[in-house]
Amino acid sequence: MVKSTIVDEKFSKICCKVIESVAEGVIAVDLNKKIHFFNKSAEDITGFSRDVALGSFCFDILRSNICQRLCILEETLRLKKSVVNKPAIIINKSGKEIPVSISTSLLFDDEGKIIGGIETFRDLSVEEALRKEIEKTYTFENMVSKNAEMQRIFSILPDIAESGVPVLIQGESGTGKELVARAIHNLSNVSKGPFVEINCAAIPETLLESEFFGYAKGAFTDAKRDKSGRILMADGGTLFLDEIGELPTSLQAKLLRVLEDSELTPLGSLKPIKVKVRVVSATNQDLTGMMEKGLFRKDLYYRLDVAKIELPPLRDRKEDVPLLIDYFIEKLNILRKRSIAGVSSEVISALMHYSFPGNVRELENILDYCFILCKGKIIESEHLPRELLEKFPTQGEVAPNLLSPLDEAESLTIRTLLQQHKSKTKVAKILNISRTTLWRKMKQYGINE
Repeated sequence: MVKSTIVDEKFSKICCKVIESVAEGVIAVDLNKKIHFFNKSAEDITGFSRDVALGSFCFDILRSNICQRLCILEETLRLKKSVVNKPAIIINKSGKEIPVSISTSLLFDDEGKIIGGIETFRDLSVEEALRKEIEKTYTFENMVSKNAEMQRIFSILPDIAESGVPVLIQGESGTGKELVARAIHNLSNVSKGPFVEINCAAIPETLLESEFFGYAKGAFTDAKRDKSGRILMADGGTLFLDEIGELPTSLQAKLLRVLEDSELTPLGSLKPIKVKVRVVSATNQDLTGMMEKGLFRKDLYYRLDVAKIELPPLRDRKEDVPLLIDYFIEKLNILRKRSIAGVSSEVISALMHYSFPGNVRELENILDYCFILCKGKIIESEHLPRELLEKFPTQGEVAPNLLSPLDEAESLTIRTLLQQHKSKTKVAKILNISRTTLWRKMKQYGINE
């Protein structure tokens, strides 16, 4: 019996040494939240010495953004259940904000009675810096994507831009067609010229012709002076025809003539004006189907569709959701003068399972709404729009997933590719990993063959 006690003491000492050597900060607190254990990594991350920390309240040392609003230690004690990898921000002794991942578990005495809790927290500063460095690889102009098809588009855009040929961009609403058009302009030989947009769906049909071609003084009652149309305004630059499928057939013939002859005649004038523009068009409609019904001119279509770019919807590039979340949070922090650090794992899980009928624009709008309700550093599920929340599983159903945003994206990517290609060899090749690694990841994420 004595021997067993000695072994237990030695084992305890060894365990303490192990805990002292781990990279995560480890603290033990009692039911009053006073700290009774504080390892070396906890000192390094918080900047507080062990002597100062021991006996202090944990919220005075960690100073986390979730301490007052949603103490996860209280949640652990109340639910009698551990919390894993909760994103948070702590403020170290120097006042610097440190992104961390916090986990908690219950602490029992020899009789099995709960006497407190253990908190471990991992410094994510290096990972955050690395993440931002990696994101640069997936950023092109003002677009962000790691999707294979989007990466292919990024790779050919410079060549398309330099060619000077007309470009037709197709994709659902909110996929970023205007961003692609601006990227083409910025990368082209006419980048120093104007970029002029005409939204064919936003201008009343009665005004479209004058907006396109302009008019001469006296062309109609209120024409007090000459006015340049959008096409002439784009001379020497790029003319972006958004929602080209909405252009009336009567105007399609006149636009075709301008593109073929490189000249236009303003309303009420008899003198043609030479004009040189690079035309980029965009539509969310099936123009080939419209041609068959006589709603879109074939000759205009083939004039516009020299180079075609088809943008995939966000539901087909779910691996981009975490990247886009970070991108929009950074953008919105600047616009709204906020300092939100990120979203919770529950929000990531919910958004990864959403179909986004409004695509990238809808995701940005959702996060903009969350910025209104979120008063802390982390966007939680309660900050999401109510009508959107109703489409998701409850928090309790989502939480056991416990996948990081990166793991969530990787899992969804593998599932999608397997459904598309039905071949693990091909999927492994696309992902640039071995079949063994793919099999291991499938097992990790519970993906059936």
